[in-house]
Amino acid sequence: MKPSISGKDIAKIINANHHDPYSILGIHEIPGGVAVRAFAPEAAEIAVIDIHDRDLQYPMTRINDDGFFDTIIPDRGIFAYDLHIVTYKGIHSVQRDPYSFMPFVGEMDLYLFNEGNHYEIHKKLGAHIINVDGADGVRFAVWAPNAARVSVVGDFCNWDGRRYQMRLLGVSGVWEIFIPGLGTGALYKFEIRSKSGDVFSKADPFAYASELRPNTASVVWDALRYQWSDEKWMTKRRTRELLDRPMNIYEAHLGSWARSPERNEWLTYRELAPLLVEYCKQQRYTDIELMPITEFPYDPSWGYQVTGYFSPTSRFGAPDDFKYFVEYFHNHDIGVIIDWVPAHFPKDDFGLRRFDGTALYEHEDWRQGEHKDWGTLIFNYGRHEVRNFLLSSVLFMLEYYHIDGIRVDAVASMLYLDYSREPGEWTPNRFGGNENLDAIKFLQQLNVVVHEKFPGVVTLAEESTSWAGVSRPAYLGGLGFTMKWNMGWMNDILGYFRVDPVFRKYHHGALTFAMLYAFHENFVLTLSHDEVVHGKGSLLNKMPGDTWRKFANLRLLFGYMYAHPGKKMIFQGSDLGQWAEWDHEKSVDWDLLKYAPHSRLQRYMADLGEMYLQNRCMWEVDFSHEGFEWVDFNDSESSVVSFMRKARDSSDYMIFVFNFTPVPRHGYKIGAPEHVFYREILNSDSDIYYGSNTGNAGGVWAERVPFHKWPCSITATLPPLGMLALKPCRE
Repeated sequence: MKPSISGKDIAKIINANHHDPYSILGIHEIPGGVAVRAFAPEAAEIAVIDIHDRDLQYPMTRINDDGFFDTIIPDRGIFAYDLHIVTYKGIHSVQRDPYSFMPFVGEMDLYLFNEGNHYEIHKKLGAHIINVDGADGVRFAVWAPNAARVSVVGDFCNWDGRRYQMRLLGVSGVWEIFIPGLGTGALYKFEIRSKSGDVFSKADPFAYASELRPNTASVVWDALRYQWSDEKWMTKRRTRELLDRPMNIYEAHLGSWARSPERNEWLTYRELAPLLVEYCKQQRYTDIELMPITEFPYDPSWGYQVTGYFSPTSRFGAPDDFKYFVEYFHNHDIGVIIDWVPAHFPKDDFGLRRFDGTALYEHEDWRQGEHKDWGTLIFNYGRHEVRNFLLSSVLFMLEYYHIDGIRVDAVASMLYLDYSREPGEWTPNRFGGNENLDAIKFLQQLNVVVHEKFPGVVTLAEESTSWAGVSRPAYLGGLGFTMKWNMGWMNDILGYFRVDPVFRKYHHGALTFAMLYAFHENFVLTLSHDEVVHGKGSLLNKMPGDTWRKFANLRLLFGYMYAHPGKKMIFQGSDLGQWAEWDHEKSVDWDLLKYAPHSRLQRYMADLGEMYLQNRCMWEVDFSHEGFEWVDFNDSESSVVSFMRKARDSSDYMIFVFNFTPVPRHGYKIGAPEHVFYREILNSDSDIYYGSNTGNAGGVWAERVPFHKWPCSITATLPPLGMLALKPCRE
């Protein structure tokens, strides 16, 4: 039979080098009828079957040994059909022809994506299980505007890039194909031929699931099939206060929080969920913050070099297992926050780097496009589709995984064009400054959209500079984050505690300086994983002195943190006094709980957390001067400070007194606002916490003796390296 098209076109299809495969393959009207063409290298025979009259079958002719088939059907118009394929191995299959379907991504979708404002582009790009005209299969779509050809390859076609060549939708840069017969679990990538002729394979940027490293294929997954049971939590979340609620966050790394003791192997999402929830409830944490759980190839990156922005890492199970994990926390009234990394991405060949043969997601200019410190690439926030990709990844996690908040990593590196760069290694913005105007615009858009579409969700910024307005609304010129990590407080307080107590009187300002700017932003006080790695030592080992003093100092540090204005976050292992710094390849040293100093510190942290949750004055007014008042911050000679925390109801307050030396101070006088009994509701030096049990026998009466500006005064015994929490009792 004479082919219905030229040999030149056939050769281009066979060599996967045709600019428009849909113009050749599939069904096409010709004079006097239709022609049906197919390319199937595995097929020995193919027949066309009319799906509305299956008795009508039309054998196809194999044009050449490469697997190009053709048939001409006279006196017919376009009709829906199946292909009956018989392979050389004698395997029969009947399926719809991928090249018989119309485009699925609409013009408005493409317009909004190219504009950077398609908030549900994750529902259009990537791999989606759908049914089209009775045919079950997977719709694939990918953005690769500078590619000469894109194909879907996978285990279903022996990774042959000739088999499923995609169509380009106008000038959008989006390529698309629907492949019938595929479903959950299929492995795939996109094979790309660049305009320079290079051929390479890339994982799907929008993949919902990924292979376990070192394998790098994307995995087809039905993201909608999970049946959630956390309606109560989700309903409550939509109306909860963002700022005026307690937040006691537990930061965890799922690969090292706990491991199988027999083989030091990871636990699964489903195994970890009940263990972590039980621990968070015991220690009175309100939220858990997970170090990045989106897919990443390199374990020592801890997840901060992401290759799958829509794919929970397969290290701990399938996507539905992670949904179970989140749901389990919600059903026990604990929020789930995840680290999200929009500042950079790794250079792995299968990932985003030079995705279509050009610098697509990154900058072409190395002065803008590379993080020299981290060996990674910087997103091009000036490209609409890149911003849309990043924004979509957040909205996807919030919608599909019910995530309660994101902590945005390395915000400072996004804001400054000269971040960690020498002169000549960066280019100024159009005004001559060092601000990354595109990144600023993106972060503002991110926060506005997240807060509008998902009420109750928090956005936290890890921003280490004095950039103004990080947690102020975008309409006022701020970045719009809910809160910001207080890196200044962390550096000051850890620096102070490293000092031997005999010299602390010379560093008194490190205790009080944070209050000069405490209400400029909505701060989270953090003692994160970054403070216990790379030779920095654990929190316990930062403390000076012998074992007793180290534990007393650590209790005092935590007490000061919980009493200080701002939400709280502590990294795993720190709350039980781990000696070793964090190792991502090992579990938390839970065996330490066999020893009194560690088990009693853990009890102290649980009691501290309970006191925090039960007293509104410790969290209701965290971000305004009305919630804090110094009692006395001038006693540098004794290294003692005292302050009040207040709720909106001014009668609801507590007084905290801190002695930062190992010297007990008897008869120490501080001012007080009322002539009442002040109950000692927590003493960090109690013997149940491994302290010396120095205190005030349950409390102390205030006398009508003015002291400093206060109408009354308290004369108390201050424990060594200890905190007192005093609450007025008026009964």
